[in-house]
Order: sequence, then C-alpha cells, then structure tokens
Amino acid sequence: MVKRWQTSEITEGSDLKIFRVKWFKRQNQEIGKSGNFVVLDSPRWVNIIPLTGNRDVVLVRQYRHGIDEITLEVPGGLVDLSEEPLDAAERECFEETGYKSLARAVLIGENHPNPAFLNNICYSYVWFDCELMGKQKLDSNEDIDVVLVPLKDIPEMILQKKIKHSLVLTAFFFYSLKYGI
Repeated sequence: MVKRWQTSEITEGSDLKIFRVKWFKRQNQEIGKSGNFVVLDSPRWVNIIPLTGNRDVVLVRQYRHGIDEITLEVPGGLVDLSEEPLDAAERECFEETGYKSLARAVLIGENHPNPAFLNNICYSYVWFDCELMGKQKLDSNEDIDVVLVPLKDIPEMILQKKIKHSLVLTAFFFYSLKYGI
C-alpha cells in the first residue's frame, strides 16, 4: 500500500513572482528511500468559460512565452491572496475580454495542474449569459484578442488541435460532464 512520505526539512528557494521554489527532504520508511524534491509553491489559479446568450464561447487569443506560440484559451489567471476564486474568475474574464454577466459564475470543477511538482489548485467556472459590458483592462505585458466561437464547434477545435492548453481542455471536460455540449 502506498504511504505518504515524511517531510524532515523544507528549504526556501527563489521567489519567482508566479511561484516560490521550495525543496523538501522526504523519507519513505516503508520502501527505505529518501530524497530531495522540488515543489513550486503557487497561488491558486482560475479559468472561466464565458458563454453568451447565443451559446458562443468568449475565447482569448494570446502569445505564450513558454511555448513561443499564440494560443486560443478561455480567460484565466492567478487568484489574489485575499480574493475568492469565484471573484478572481469573474475579474479575469472582464479584464481580459470586457465580457461579464449579471448572474454569478458557476463552479464546474477543480484540479491539480501538475501534482508532481506544483502544490496549487485550478478552479474552473462557467459564466452564462455574458455580454460585452466594457473594454479590456489588460496587464502591462498582455496582448489579447477576443474571439467568439459557437460552443458546438469547441469539440472539433480540440480535435483539430486549435485548443491545446491542458487547463482549458480540463475546463471543457468539466463543462461537458455537467452540461454536455
């Protein structure tokens, strides 16, 4: 039976804004092993599927430095320390797209983005009846185009690899489990 490893020491590493590096010295007495493991201590993340009354998904097209490519995604970002995930999801959506709804967003799922070395949670929401209610309020290094896509086209876009971001795929998976497409 798999058992939890015991932590004997934690060493703080670099603070890199979106995460802090930590080194954990851990042992597993059952299998007689020990080692040093890196963990990225990251704030919680959110993403949100904004849906218009016409069942269009409000997507964002933006450049991603990690893969040096332009991606198609749902809005999302970091949850501020004093913020609730629901508020963060709605804030990120409005800032990135100018779209929002008079109703509150609905939590459709939670996941661990990569528990091998990240310790955070990503909350996925859907926000029904969104309308364009303002202008984008982008961060200084953001450059985002807003793209409306019929919800019914999303599965084919995923199969054609037009949408490949794992957290976005997870959000649409949660949505399809709860509501179908």
